[in-house]
Amino acid sequence: MFEGQPQAELDAMMKTNPEFKSLYQRHKELDKQVLDAELGVLAIDDLTLSRMKREKLAAKDRLTTMYAASAH
Repeated sequence: MFEGQPQAELDAMMKTNPEFKSLYQRHKELDKQVLDAELGVLAIDDLTLSRMKREKLAAKDRLTTMYAASAH
């Protein structure tokens, strides 16, 4: 997520916006867990995986909105 965006901008957002930092970290955590589940490394049921994917998408949507708003 945020590929192509300057890391300095992301770092600044995380320093000045605790909600952004928390959501960003949660998104990274969910991304790893979803990947592990899809690879069979993490044993979870389909319902839990589906919930994790929805939460990850919601976090991404919120982060994208917050990032775009900060650019103005």
